[in-house]
Amino acid sequence: MRAVLVANPKGGAGKTTLATNLAGYFANNGMTTSLCDLDRQQSALRWMAFRDPALPPVTGYYGGNQISLSLPREANWVVVDAPAGLQGYKLSDYLRTVDKVLVPLVPSIFDMAATEDFLNAIRNEIRGRRGKVGIVAMRVDPRTRAAGMLEEFLKHFDIPIVAYLRNTQNYVNVAAAGATLFDPPRARHKRDIEQWSPLIEWLKK
Repeated sequence: MRAVLVANPKGGAGKTTLATNLAGYFANNGMTTSLCDLDRQQSALRWMAFRDPALPPVTGYYGGNQISLSLPREANWVVVDAPAGLQGYKLSDYLRTVDKVLVPLVPSIFDMAATEDFLNAIRNEIRGRRGKVGIVAMRVDPRTRAAGMLEEFLKHFDIPIVAYLRNTQNYVNVAAAGATLFDPPRARHKRDIEQWSPLIEWLKK
């Protein structure tokens, strides 16, 4: 079993979008996949309620505050959708429990400021394990000024950007049906799926 934590202390950063689509990728590639929802709002589990049973299966459950006790060992991959405001000893416990951490981050002044202390805490926790944490730039084109601003901000933390995901309604549309970009039919989402390639490769390392 391998586990990936999707975390950002600020609401609206795209955690559940990233977590559900990541689970969809694993499921569509024949891996036993479980989605652990730690958020009180349980947005990931609400998404699962709309998922067609004919699609590749993703199991899901509410993990509460006991991530280390609740991860299903029989799964190939567990995707953990963290709550907003994650910090302190809980953050430390979660970082020790999972194999990889993805931090979705919108390149705005407000989002970066709200995430600064969180990134500093992560950097202190993972000293010597540079390959454990990656940033996913959400709703941004890498050729824009906003992307450059984000890259400059992240130089202080020595945490790589592992993917840029563009601003598109495709994520909203598939989520409304309990689906992901990776569920059939995939052809209409080819451009977006291509943006996930470096992220997937980074997770496999």
